[in-house]
Amino acid sequence: MTAPHLDPADVTRLVGDAVSAPSMHNAQPWKFVFRSAGNVIELHGDPDRALTRTDPDHRALHLGCAAALFNLRVSAAWHRYPVRVRLLPEDSEPWLLATATIGEPATDEHELAALHDALGRRHTSRDPFSDEPVPEALLDGLKAAARLEGCRLVVPGDWHVETVLGLVRDAEHREEIDPLVRAETAAWTAPVRDGTDPRGDGIPAAAFGPRSSGGSSPVRDFGRSRHLPDRGWAVFEKRPQLALLGTAADTRADWLRAGQALERVLLQATSDGLATSMTSQPLEWQELRWTVRDPAEATGHVQMVIRLGYGPQGPTTPRRPVTEVLDIR
Repeated sequence: MTAPHLDPADVTRLVGDAVSAPSMHNAQPWKFVFRSAGNVIELHGDPDRALTRTDPDHRALHLGCAAALFNLRVSAAWHRYPVRVRLLPEDSEPWLLATATIGEPATDEHELAALHDALGRRHTSRDPFSDEPVPEALLDGLKAAARLEGCRLVVPGDWHVETVLGLVRDAEHREEIDPLVRAETAAWTAPVRDGTDPRGDGIPAAAFGPRSSGGSSPVRDFGRSRHLPDRGWAVFEKRPQLALLGTAADTRADWLRAGQALERVLLQATSDGLATSMTSQPLEWQELRWTVRDPAEATGHVQMVIRLGYGPQGPTTPRRPVTEVLDIR
């Protein structure tokens, strides 16, 4: 088949969809390069946006970039561009995480286009969810979505949910006594960049959600150390509905597969009318991460803890202009 010709406006649309992806602290640690000669969009990690204290091995950076890669695939499918993705194509370029060649047919991904509408509706919700259980049929669909990306989604039992919540509290305590972690988090939750101009990244106060009036909540409280007089209080669900996204191994390629699986699950959940948030605190401490896995399940290496339920979708968070993250050559 003849490869489609992409002009700058086409590439800008694709990357504009890609950057709606979630990333740790909304750091948006990605850069895109379009090489028109080969119809190739390169995805690079941005070391200047790495979280050196809470993500020293760049695992979360890979997850965020891979989520953006999945959005790029969704956008390409929606615009009827066949695309072939290669992960970690050059050993000599460690920050080149993937290439997407437009015009090279890949395996059947016709279901991707159906997720396009969810790109603009998926937001992290740090609000309480209702106690209404997520139907098994929807959970089975989310598990299938993870399998399509070579990963596994496990819904832990009640006892293991309590274990994970205990690990979240342990991780929160570790954060509170580590000044470097507190400083890094504060740097990504400042309401403005220089005191006057709204910033295009990070977590704004409007996305913090309410404080928990019943002790620890199942979401990260970015406003714990900030005085926000207009921030309200709320009671969170007693037993959050969690899912563990895991991979068999724990290599960089596994992280990139997990990031794509994560975004596929989140978009599918959004399409199904579910609200979502992510709980990564225990995964940021090596001594806690292994204990997050469910020993009764073949979870392997847990890459993300996802909270699912019915509730507000959450507010939008800022995104940098595409012109800041895209280089057309």
